[in-house]
Amino acid sequence: MKKYWINSRDYILIALGALIQAVSLRIFFVPANLASGGVSGISQLINHFTGWPIGLMVLIGNIPLFALGWRFLGGRRFALRTAVAIVTYSLLTDLLLKLPFFAPNGAASVLINDLKGDIFLNSLYGAIISGIGYGLVYRARGTSGGSDILARILNKWRGVSMTQSYLVVDTAVILSAGFVFGWKQALYAMITLYVSGLVAETVLEGGGTVRTAMIVTNKPEDVSARVMEDLERGVTVLEGTGAFTGTSKPVLYCVITRAEVATLKTIVNEIDPEAFMVIGVAHEALGEGFKPLKGR
Repeated sequence: MKKYWINSRDYILIALGALIQAVSLRIFFVPANLASGGVSGISQLINHFTGWPIGLMVLIGNIPLFALGWRFLGGRRFALRTAVAIVTYSLLTDLLLKLPFFAPNGAASVLINDLKGDIFLNSLYGAIISGIGYGLVYRARGTSGGSDILARILNKWRGVSMTQSYLVVDTAVILSAGFVFGWKQALYAMITLYVSGLVAETVLEGGGTVRTAMIVTNKPEDVSARVMEDLERGVTVLEGTGAFTGTSKPVLYCVITRAEVATLKTIVNEIDPEAFMVIGVAHEALGEGFKPLKGR
């Protein structure tokens, strides 16, 4: 029963994410001539020259990529989730125009008119809203099709990083759009892609970014006691050996929030000013004192 609920929730999130992406495309990207990258961006270019429906072009353009994904990525889960995302996004992209929301006096039309000519606000709103949509799809273990499938294939079979794959594919589409819509729009479209990626990452991983600290000190007991007392954080003692001196020294490892970094620095400085400390960034901390450790 729990597995059924999790799968149902995933498909609901995918459909909701696709809806949000379609709304962003229709309200912000298309009116401002901002190519959204990937298959959607190509569909916008085709629509500009032929008037063919963008959603239909997105669906047709994703068919060969979906076939490649089925072949190289495989798995029933990939096929179902990706199909739901592609079909929902494609249908909604065209069906939204038929809703009262997009009627001449509808809320969407009023918003489009208010933002008309302001490419900065269109790109900013579009990036944030579409990023939320992408993040929901990724959170539900789905893909948005298009360049997402291609990037995963290149990463799995040719070792090309996901970031590099997205950059090459989406940049090529945006540069092509630059010849059609203008280079000002192309620049803002590239900024939009970057910002939407950050938003999607935040939605996917949450706002739980934490800091990790590794401390090499001659007074490990005193530092550990103060950290546990003042910050109420656990400390792990690791064994370390200096490569140059060959001397063994304990290394303290702890996970803290961003707001606790300054306090930790003060503690270490007061107890052992000669200590060596490295502060790192972790995307997420799961377990006691942080978020519960769960599979979903």
